[in-house]
Amino acid sequence: MKKLLSRGFTLIELLVVIAIIGILSSVVLASLNAARERARDANRLASVHQLQTALELYYADHGRYPISTDAATVSPNSSWSNSIEPASWSALAIQLAPYIPSLPIDPKQSTGGWSGDVSYGFAYFSRSSSSYGCPAHQYYMLVWRMEGTTYDNPVSERTWCNGAVQTYNGAKIIIKRP
Repeated sequence: MKKLLSRGFTLIELLVVIAIIGILSSVVLASLNAARERARDANRLASVHQLQTALELYYADHGRYPISTDAATVSPNSSWSNSIEPASWSALAIQLAPYIPSLPIDPKQSTGGWSGDVSYGFAYFSRSSSSYGCPAHQYYMLVWRMEGTTYDNPVSERTWCNGAVQTYNGAKIIIKRP
């Protein structure tokens, strides 16, 4: 009786093994990408919490919130301070320096300017004049974008002092008001 020993794999067997490995690796990579997304979202929430803490410490010392700065003019009270435009973010960082070592940067930071409906970054808004029915220096708004849908809070819609509703096409919003 002859022993039939295979001296190797057939082409079909190799292709089946390669296909199985490919399917398994794509499942693992998809899971890994979802985990990375959740990690970046958790990082964003932690950064927002640190920023809020610094803002509250500033308020406790000064009786008001810092005003936002426009990146183009670096003049206070013009527009937003946001992490995508370094000049305006640096101006806010100077005001908050005693309370936070450095302002957060989004893990997936966008470039080319802030647009709340498409950008990844942090944006801060507060004016030295009353706005939206809120008294001067006594309010602020933080806006940022999440990648995943696992976090419900904070929501994508907030109400100002005068009852106006603020949204940014899915970006997360915190409005601190008196």
